[in-house]
Amino acid sequence: MIISSLKAIFNRDLKRLADEINTYKSEHVLWVTEKGISNSAGNLCLHLIGNLKTYIGLVLGKVDYERNRELEFSLKDIPRFELLRQLDETIKTVNTSLDGLDDEDLLDDYPLIVFEDKMSTGYFLIHLTTHLSYHLGQINYHRRMLDI
Repeated sequence: MIISSLKAIFNRDLKRLADEINTYKSEHVLWVTEKGISNSAGNLCLHLIGNLKTYIGLVLGKVDYERNRELEFSLKDIPRFELLRQLDETIKTVNTSLDGLDDEDLLDDYPLIVFEDKMSTGYFLIHLTTHLSYHLGQINYHRRMLDI
């Protein structure tokens, strides 16, 4: 039951992320930063893709992926269609990886130490949903402020 709830939240918010990226009137604005805004929507989108493909796809789903976190924040002007393609791929990766788990797996320690201490897989997956939601809100705010 918890796995299906996590999947529903990831799917909902990743689809909202795709909608946000699609809603920008100007594709160029996806990559704009201004005073007080340190990350563009495009870079936050790349960051979320890298984050989920690493921590869910690679670690839990054993999906081949090599993350370059620095590029998530330094690449610019990736076409919108490519961001959307990568988001679609991320949705599939998250779903496939979570389908390979059951609720009892959530009680196990997450295979990596990401923060300072061990944590359960369930705890870390909940963290990943809130991380996605946090950056989704930033992207929404970025779009409403700069894509006028």
